[in-house]
Amino acid sequence: MKKTLMTLALAAMTFMAASAQKFALVDMEYILKNVPAYERANEQLNQVSKKWEAEVNTILQDVEAQYKKYQSEAVFLSDAQKQKAEEAIMQKEKQASDLKKKYFGSEGELFKKRQSLMAPIQDEIYNAVKDICEQRGYQLVVDRASGASIVYASPKIDISDEVLMKLGYAR
Repeated sequence: MKKTLMTLALAAMTFMAASAQKFALVDMEYILKNVPAYERANEQLNQVSKKWEAEVNTILQDVEAQYKKYQSEAVFLSDAQKQKAEEAIMQKEKQASDLKKKYFGSEGELFKKRQSLMAPIQDEIYNAVKDICEQRGYQLVVDRASGASIVYASPKIDISDEVLMKLGYAR
């Protein structure tokens, strides 16, 4: 009983504290879809990704061709020749794996390229949201696009269009 009363009192205090706060929502997906620089950056990332993927696939095709050749000639090769061919195949596989890691690894070239292209856009959006919050006195802004736990939000507190206007992309 005492625990229930304390829980209710805590909930009431939290509600009272929260009611004094001002909240807003943004829809980052909506904002990003309306920022041309974001679309251009995505296209650039797709192009470079396809180029690097083709480079890795070319090496993997070479590996496959070497392996097929090895399989067809294996019966005619000495043990030393077999070992040399196997090492060459393994070396090519390692080359493909290293290149894939270099381009697509967690700290790879694609990650770095994405950071360099997207960071300025994200900073610009953040600064626009921050300016609006300071002007209007918002203490918290939630991203509607990623807020899976948001069951309902009034469109009145969605400032996405205002952010786009602040960025110069009037809707």
